[in-house]
Amino acid sequence: MKNVLITGATSGIGNKIAEILSNSYNVFKTGRRELNQENYFRCDLSNCSSIDKLVNSAKDYFKDSIDILINCAGQYIYKPIEKMTPAETDYLLNLNFKSAYLLSGAVIPDMKQKKWGRIVNIGSISGMVGEGQATLYSATKSALSGFTRALALEVAEFNITVNQINPGWVETPLADCLDETEKQEVIDVTPQKRFIEPVEIANLVKYLISEEAKGLTGQNINLCAGLSIGC
Repeated sequence: MKNVLITGATSGIGNKIAEILSNSYNVFKTGRRELNQENYFRCDLSNCSSIDKLVNSAKDYFKDSIDILINCAGQYIYKPIEKMTPAETDYLLNLNFKSAYLLSGAVIPDMKQKKWGRIVNIGSISGMVGEGQATLYSATKSALSGFTRALALEVAEFNITVNQINPGWVETPLADCLDETEKQEVIDVTPQKRFIEPVEIANLVKYLISEEAKGLTGQNINLCAGLSIGC
């Protein structure tokens, strides 16, 4: 079985990815919650100094290297640019982008040695089309998109693929910040008139890390119920 490290795995999209992949892969999870599980390491990835400890904990659990990395950890802040604090700015940059960059750099050497690897980044449709009042969130997800394409090119000859999924509004605890009127507004501007379900993203991840998808790399896939094409 291949070994998978999933960040942001304690809730929402990451939790569903872990659930789906656990049937076919050795899964190691990380998140900020306290969980008493052998295949889990509590870690706040906005503190990038914890990344080496996370990677070493996963490798100790697997007794082997990490074959597949799913960068799912992220956070959303909705406020005007002039009201963003320096602490919030550093937090989003580290969590949404820098952690994925550093984790990828940490697992790539072993993947190159094995001449096999998969990296899937979970971005956002906001990084593709922009979102007012969420400029830094959009910027971090856009940066992740550019990183995905560049890294895919860099490691393609080693049979390592790197792809990104850009969800629209997803039925997760993040959507709970919306009241019923706001949820209806989201539905009204979404062509399919619905929220994406986490299982849809998890199943796409499962395909992207499979051998059937070995020719698919450097791609940004907008799984957004049509938000990227208009309303």
